[in-house]
Amino acid sequence: MTSRTRRDGGGTVSVVTRPRIHPSQGGVRPLEWLRGDEMSVLTSPRGKVEVVHCRRTESQDIYCIQKLIRKFTQKLFGRLNIIYLLEKANLAITLCNDKEEIMAHATFLDYPNWNVAAPEAWGSVFRDLEGDITCTPLNTLFLHLFVAVDEYSVGCCKEIIRTVFKAVPELHFIFLIVPSYMSLGSTLVTVFDEVGSVPCLMYNEDFTVYVCHRHSHYPQLHIRRARVEDHDDLMPIFMHHDTILKDTYGEYFLAELIEAQDEENHAVVCEVEGAAVGFMSVCSRVNLPLLHECFDLGPFHGFCTPHPDDILEPPREPRSADAKLRTDSQGSQRTAKELSGLVSSEVTGSAQEKVMEEAEPPSAVHSENASEMQEHGVSRWSSASILLSEEPDYFRPVYRGAPTVFCIQLFCIDEKYEARSLDFMNFVFRLFPDKNFCIISVPQLTPEFVLIQNFVKVIPFGDCTLQHDLYVFHRAGLFKSINIRLANCTDTPGVEKLVSSLTLSKSILEDLAQYNEARRDLGGAPLQAFVAEVAEQVVGIAVIRDEMDIEYIRSHYNIEDFIYFSHHQRDEHGRLHHFALNPAFRHYTKFFLKELLRLGSKTCLYYPVYPQPREGKIAVFQLQSPYAHSLTSALHYLVPVRPRRQIVYPLEKLGINAPSKAVSKDVSGYALNHTNRKLTLEPKITVNARIVVVGASSVGISFLETLVFCSHLKFNNLTLISTHGLPGKKLLDKEKRKFLASDHCFNDKDYALMSLCSWVNVVVGRMTGIDRAAKHVVVSKDKAVPYDHLILCTGQQYQVPCPTGADISQHPTNREVADSSKMRYMGQVPCNLFTLNDEEDCIKALTWILSNSVTTEGNVIVYGNTIDTYTTVETLLHLGVRGSCIYLVHSPPKSTVTCINNYSVESAVEEALGAAGVTTFRDAILAQWNQGLNPDPIHCASFTTPTKPFQLQCTMFFSFCEKNVDYETFKALNDACLVYDGRLVIDTNFHTNDVAIRAAGPLTKFSNRYYSNDWTHRNFSSKEVGFQLAAAMLTLFDPTLEPVMQPPADLDRLIPMYKGAKIQGGILPGSYHYLHITKPAIPIPLEVQMAQPDFGSEIVTGSAKAGTYFRIHINKYKMVEDITCLSKVPFPVSNYIRLFGQHEQALNDLCARYDSDRITDLYSYFTEPWCMALLHDRFIDLRKELRQVLASEQEEGLPSIEQLVRQIEDEEVDLKEEPRNYLRRVFEDTIYRPLVEKSILDYLHYNRYHLPMYAWPGII
Repeated sequence: MTSRTRRDGGGTVSVVTRPRIHPSQGGVRPLEWLRGDEMSVLTSPRGKVEVVHCRRTESQDIYCIQKLIRKFTQKLFGRLNIIYLLEKANLAITLCNDKEEIMAHATFLDYPNWNVAAPEAWGSVFRDLEGDITCTPLNTLFLHLFVAVDEYSVGCCKEIIRTVFKAVPELHFIFLIVPSYMSLGSTLVTVFDEVGSVPCLMYNEDFTVYVCHRHSHYPQLHIRRARVEDHDDLMPIFMHHDTILKDTYGEYFLAELIEAQDEENHAVVCEVEGAAVGFMSVCSRVNLPLLHECFDLGPFHGFCTPHPDDILEPPREPRSADAKLRTDSQGSQRTAKELSGLVSSEVTGSAQEKVMEEAEPPSAVHSENASEMQEHGVSRWSSASILLSEEPDYFRPVYRGAPTVFCIQLFCIDEKYEARSLDFMNFVFRLFPDKNFCIISVPQLTPEFVLIQNFVKVIPFGDCTLQHDLYVFHRAGLFKSINIRLANCTDTPGVEKLVSSLTLSKSILEDLAQYNEARRDLGGAPLQAFVAEVAEQVVGIAVIRDEMDIEYIRSHYNIEDFIYFSHHQRDEHGRLHHFALNPAFRHYTKFFLKELLRLGSKTCLYYPVYPQPREGKIAVFQLQSPYAHSLTSALHYLVPVRPRRQIVYPLEKLGINAPSKAVSKDVSGYALNHTNRKLTLEPKITVNARIVVVGASSVGISFLETLVFCSHLKFNNLTLISTHGLPGKKLLDKEKRKFLASDHCFNDKDYALMSLCSWVNVVVGRMTGIDRAAKHVVVSKDKAVPYDHLILCTGQQYQVPCPTGADISQHPTNREVADSSKMRYMGQVPCNLFTLNDEEDCIKALTWILSNSVTTEGNVIVYGNTIDTYTTVETLLHLGVRGSCIYLVHSPPKSTVTCINNYSVESAVEEALGAAGVTTFRDAILAQWNQGLNPDPIHCASFTTPTKPFQLQCTMFFSFCEKNVDYETFKALNDACLVYDGRLVIDTNFHTNDVAIRAAGPLTKFSNRYYSNDWTHRNFSSKEVGFQLAAAMLTLFDPTLEPVMQPPADLDRLIPMYKGAKIQGGILPGSYHYLHITKPAIPIPLEVQMAQPDFGSEIVTGSAKAGTYFRIHINKYKMVEDITCLSKVPFPVSNYIRLFGQHEQALNDLCARYDSDRITDLYSYFTEPWCMALLHDRFIDLRKELRQVLASEQEEGLPSIEQLVRQIEDEEVDLKEEPRNYLRRVFEDTIYRPLVEKSILDYLHYNRYHLPMYAWPGII
């Protein structure tokens, strides 16, 4: 137990105290019972003792589970396919001892076994059982399998049953159905009681029904008013981890608090066997003005009763589109007038009491829409992002009605009983019969404990500086009689009222009408509509249809990370189209999803998020797009599915052996979210830590991507601060050439498949300061964005060049002018000067070109010596600018390594520039604009060279001088006293000198104590750096990860070396498509590399000038280390990236074939069918599997292949033949060859939808 104290003068919520298991884990609860943190002791009848814990069943448990099955088990539960059963189970528990040996296993589903009732209609069959059992789908599970080690079976059974009741708070009954002629045996009879019998649907036989009740294993808590004598029971719980309350208020603060009860303040306790084990203090005095100022309470009508003088809407004024988006969630206030009267004051959770007519679900669901805006993507400040260049206008409604809210001031409960925290709520609502809302405020780093998991998190306003989160629970949430059923025509008025204020209400109602009319959508796919009903009122609506593109989903998304695809029938996959639920019942979202699967006879649901750019500065996820499904507040209860990297197939060459169109078709990319039966009772770990990323660089995007796709974590406060928001807006059409070269980390389709705006708040602005003491980032000079963890990934940008000021009339040379490369330009930036750093800058340049007739008149100067100068020149030529009007001015190089570092490619490009009429100057330094006069706009530019200066007329000036850290970024870092030495200094764990601030990418350098100034993050793949940064951060939040071990003292000065390929590519002058893939390294000229004795060899086909150039460098270990392509026609870049790091023999004996002149064109060679398996995204898994086969001992007494290699290397084996021949013979003569062949054939067979061009035994 730990406690967190909060004091404020407003009298809202004074103290929040609650237990937590591991205070050291950065504010995150572990996976509770799933991880087995709670140990129990079992004693066998013979006195043996085992320490055991429960966890989720994993696929590798299957073998051990099967070994525990006895003949009696098969007679009791039937013959079962364990894999299939686990795939369809809602809950599967494995009990292990402290050696991780499996002691017992149990599988639970939400429908009966033995076919005694249809899965969707078992309720009527069980109503007539003895004992008046009020079982419902919400409070019932069925035991489908139980096995255990015989000696401990009774103790294992009781421990698993207790764990299940603890893990599922709504569960009250576990049913067991067995043939009537079978007895339960000595184990199960200890926890199950007979309650009747039911017939079988399939054949004439009766089955006996047994039930296990919650109250026998993990009962509901008895709640009563607190008494002073409870003090002695409660104080040890409070003091277990924290003494703040005692130190602040005195030793007897709790007794004083209990004695001070009155009509406004109450104290209650939960009691177990006469002892108080939990405490809650509630108060009806709430600082509503403070809450109205900080949080968007419109959906809850400000926690007040409706009043005629309420001001719910801002004055009518013309508003911009962005301003309209920012106040979108506030529009919910129009229809939220009666939410405070959602249920009568007498409601206490009884199923017989009805919701009052004033409880308008539309208002409730529109409040859910506010949550949807946050959960679906969109930032809590606006629908997609907040433009800090404008003053945000957050309208605060004025509520004049009486308050209908009370707050929890102090809450604490023994960890053993924490799962029953919600038992308090029924009692405390009775204490305030005129209140409909209960709120609790907690510090933002407080882990989401069990109680508030049933609350709804209120969205703060964008300018809220309160360091607390606010959660609300509505009285109607006490209802346990929620019923999910198929919709019918009579539900239409209720659904209309429910969704009337939702953006896509029309689409929802149209699909509901289509279901009622035809049961199929317009495309003919089966359609199903379900409603959630409480007290005869519709409080939720969901529409699903059969997933018709399941082959496409399987081949393009990693859904097999979550399911065994072959165990799911085609019609068991469904697509979620619409989902809306009254927020009073938000904590039933998972139950609603579980019922959709059961009633709809589905095992999997998919929810796509389509991108749709909006005109203007910001691309948002357009709600009313042609592909849109309605926003779903259930998004956080689904898991995001990673997209799969696709092979670019040579379809014409493959012919009939190409993949089916269902796999290879090109459709609009979308982000996919998923749930299945196994996930319906799987909790997520909520991370409320405010993680702020500055910079939408490849490093920053990779970092966010890694966090978002952690399926068992839910990050509530991810924020990106970026000058132009999220990338991937598709501002430049595909057919238009890119001004800038690409690092091939992410493209527009990648951004669409990630849907980061579904999970990340976006602040559009520039970081201008960091307040380390207050822990907030200053954006656009006056806006504060608070953080708990700050990630700096701003990278480096092209800067406005600073002219030397040299007067060329004096004929100076470079040697005679001052070096201005490190100087900052302080003057007015000319309007026709462009420094291109991202797509936004490129679109501005393109607009200027088209609007100023640059293509027909005027000269363009491209200044710099990076590869972007070449791609920009090619783009200008492609746009129609005459080559004779383009001047390519190379600045003096800073290194002996050129930007292309390949003489053949450089020669071809130079020849193409000459053919196009482009004039090239070398070693030129910018001297003046407009001969030193006003530079805006630039009419001419002067340069000095090593020989004589020159001057050029200019209509546009592109500058690509060496990248550097932006001055405002530098000033923010410097003013924050972060160590800066040319770049931001970090250690090997990405830390700056502030433990709360990490940094990565070209912005950074390693500390001098590592003696590695030549190595920085700039030498590595930005995508891999971002991934490693996220991996380092996840150790703070993910309790499933093993603790990070500190390196030995002699190794703590080594910098990390990443292995991912460093890539650059683009379209160069001459319409050459260029790609260069190489290993991370300190750049050295290619000629110097080739002269080294351990260089290896190179394979080159084609000619650079002809546009058929393909070069591969094979290192001394026969691995592909470098790839260079220059082609007149586009080529499959993603395919070639997969060749990096492969052994040349895996490439069909590449070296031997090249040496024997059997390869004349590598472009054609890598389109041959044999190559497709190597390009597959799961080929790396095959390599790992084969490595494991060769490294393990497959025959007793014989060493593995890996061990043999080591023995040969250490000369422990006396060989009479070549080592390679010896190893080949051992491989051929032992079991290794058939094992390797089997693995390869299994790989080809399992991925045959991607690799139909391969034949395997049985199909020929």
